Amino acid sequence: MVIQAEDRQRPPHAGGLIGTTQAVQDYLKVVYKLQQRERPVPTMAIAERLGRSSAAVSKMLRHLAALRLVEHNRYQGVELTEAGEKIALEVIRHHRLLELYLVEALGLPWDRVDAEAEVLEHVLSEDVEERIATLLGHPTHDPHGDPIPGRDGSVVDQAHQSLAEVPVGGQMRVVRVPDRDPRLLRYLGEIGLVPEAEVRVVRREPLDGPLHIRIGGTPAQQHVISRDIAERIAVS
Repeated sequence: MVIQAEDRQRPPHAGGLIGTTQAVQDYLKVVYKLQQRERPVPTMAIAERLGRSSAAVSKMLRHLAALRLVEHNRYQGVELTEAGEKIALEVIRHHRLLELYLVEALGLPWDRVDAEAEVLEHVLSEDVEERIATLLGHPTHDPHGDPIPGRDGSVVDQAHQSLAEVPVGGQMRVVRVPDRDPRLLRYLGEIGLVPEAEVRVVRREPLDGPLHIRIGGTPAQQHVISRDIAERIAVS
């Protein structure tokens, strides 16, 4: 008998995620992340993020609505309920703690930890979660700068803007980088454009062209990045 991902249940020691499937957790996590940019979240945006058809997503959203984990309006989109947000935040906490643990304790490159955490987040017990958090000193952010939700579901995030918005001559500190593209992460790591790095905009090419930046204030570390990449780097 083949068990589909949608049918896999969390182990009985999984705390607040007991009784929710991996598919349910994945959907709630994606809706939560997309809500940070747009509310309600369009069905098409969820389908694009998960690589599923609109029909399949709509079916799952009706299921989540029946479980009272989301409020779903067919023509307007979807939003998490309080119960749905609680589950999403717990999954995200698992994911981001695991990412940091894999980097700090196991020395895994930061461009590989997102994929590994995607698997492990669904089987992490509350006991191991707390042991990891304690070992790491109860961190507030993962290796890419994303905030780690607290055990109570609280999220402490700092105000930021994109690097693309910084005027020429402006010097900022990198807060967050995108974590879904391993090739981009490897490149950012190579040039030192990582969380906490100081970055100055030296020149901006016209017509939405690339940015010339200096990382760490050293002339030898001057680089040129596309506007698209600059828009995805959060600075403060």
